[in-house]
Amino acid sequence: MIQQTAGREALGEFAPAFAHYNDDILFGENWNDQGLDHKTRCMITVVALMASGVTDSSLKYHLMNAKAAGVSRREIAAAITHTAFYAGWPKGWAVFNMAKEVWAEEASGTDPKAAHQAEMVFSIGAPNDAFAQYFVGQSYLAPVSTSQVGIFNVTFEPGCRNNWHVHHADQGGGQILLCVAGRGYYQEWGKAAVEMKPGDCVNIPVGVKHWHGAAADSWFSHLAVEVPGVNASNEWLEPVTEETYRVL
Repeated sequence: MIQQTAGREALGEFAPAFAHYNDDILFGENWNDQGLDHKTRCMITVVALMASGVTDSSLKYHLMNAKAAGVSRREIAAAITHTAFYAGWPKGWAVFNMAKEVWAEEASGTDPKAAHQAEMVFSIGAPNDAFAQYFVGQSYLAPVSTSQVGIFNVTFEPGCRNNWHVHHADQGGGQILLCVAGRGYYQEWGKAAVEMKPGDCVNIPVGVKHWHGAAADSWFSHLAVEVPGVNASNEWLEPVTEETYRVL
């Protein structure tokens, strides 16, 4: 105990609140310290609890605090995604399920797009016009991370799917798909299609011809994680025919 006290005191002016901490100092005094604004403190608290594996009602309470402090749906999604790379995806999924409830928005009437948005914490984003030529039907794109590792939320309207395509790289590369809402499919050339529901993950290696998209009767959203690679590129091929799609 003496060693711990001496260690804290050695911090001097760098961290006076920690250096002079004792059982008589209330937790609230630290919470109200002006060294951090309230919004940032709420975000840090959520990240710390997630990393510690705390996924009970106390975490939901702090998620509600974060929302009340002005943390947006997009900000909390980005924070949870980033933390999941270090704390593990199982913890990330548990927190996403809670955050989805806290940031849930009322579906506007019977609007299917609004109803689908209410199912997930990630934004549907804007129409995916830049890649429209490689899709059958309407898709949407919302960047989640554009540094270190590219992560994008891709949303497909019912019946929408991308063309057959292949990821190339001299080393590394490929893609990871994480379904976050709705129901869809992933299929490799010459193999049966795999159904994807929230929580399902698909690892796509380089050199494999494949496609992915929504079921005919459901919206579908997945995170597309771009695996870093040397000379990575994407080769777009022919559309998925109606005959191939109807088999599903």
